[in-house]
Amino acid sequence: MKIIRYADSRNHVGYAALQADGSARKIAGNPFQRLQVQSQAADVRRTLAPVEPSMIWGIGINYRRHAEESKTKIPDYPIVFAKGPNAVQHPGEPIWLPGVLPSAQVDYEGELAVVIGRTCKNVPRERALDCVLGYTCANDISARDWQIAKCGGQWCRGKTFDSFAPLGPCLVTADEIPHPNRLRIRTEVNGEVLQDGDTDDMIFDVPALIAFLSASTTLAPGTVILTGTPHGVGMARTPPRWLRPGDSVTVDIEGIGRLTNPVSSEHIPACAP
Repeated sequence: MKIIRYADSRNHVGYAALQADGSARKIAGNPFQRLQVQSQAADVRRTLAPVEPSMIWGIGINYRRHAEESKTKIPDYPIVFAKGPNAVQHPGEPIWLPGVLPSAQVDYEGELAVVIGRTCKNVPRERALDCVLGYTCANDISARDWQIAKCGGQWCRGKTFDSFAPLGPCLVTADEIPHPNRLRIRTEVNGEVLQDGDTDDMIFDVPALIAFLSASTTLAPGTVILTGTPHGVGMARTPPRWLRPGDSVTVDIEGIGRLTNPVSSEHIPACAP
């Protein structure tokens, strides 16, 4: 099932199931509990990120060809960082280039996102996919200067500005994607394909990541795991391809859909509240 989260004409938030003809039917309940698809059409006025994450875990250097282009050795264990839920952005809404802490090196990173569906801890690899509610597209936007040069090696600042985690356009339930490491993943900027890879290039596959992240650690329902990005990032290009106001970025993953966001400069209020 393909599930969207949406706001209706009265700005009420709900879930709906996408139909083959492109329409959407209302869902009673939510994806983390028992849900039922209704016959009533959903009044979709605004498509939202398909999940409000309880936590976002990111994985760095998790594709072999990306490690090569980054001139980084293959890690022995997954490289883990955190992104705040404040970073989530909805489909079609802007990626804001930060202004108060300005960055001239904002990069795109198309990624497969895993959504955990139930509380789990110390999950063995062979049972890891049983904990997955579904999958969606993600863009792990990264201010490379704040990620690398300005924060003493801690990645979180450069990856947690508002709007730096677009998610969507839908959540595809796990039963429709039995093999998450057999998916083509592409990123386009202004229609030009800059990343074109396959999730089978992951160093640590989805079950391995869930087993590692849940080790001695509780993963709550709604935890989102960003599984790493394939080769072709802007930082590795000659010259580097940084995002600029007016750009449009699309992450396209086989079996899930296309997540598109424009790029804009941050609007800075005259006085913070």
